[in-house]
Amino acid sequence: MENIFVSFKPRNLDRYPRLDTVLMVEKELFKHRSDKTITEIWRGLPRKVLWTTYTTILDYLEYSGKIHIEKDKTITWLWNPQLLERIKREGIEA
Repeated sequence: MENIFVSFKPRNLDRYPRLDTVLMVEKELFKHRSDKTITEIWRGLPRKVLWTTYTTILDYLEYSGKIHIEKDKTITWLWNPQLLERIKREGIEA
């Protein structure tokens, strides 16, 4: 059976993002869904984040299936927690 999981290899950084920074970036990405580019979102963050830290967070979020980065560098939000809760509550019918 083929391994469907590709291992996540973060960039070689001196410092890795803190959880509060990851959550802040997630919140901004969710707010903008797919109407802004990577750079526009980075410039509009409530706190300044180093570019390399920001791109590491984006790499992780794309790896985890929460976002998809389009060819035109816009970010599409994929994660749907309401659907997940509904599936947990009602189950999946075949």
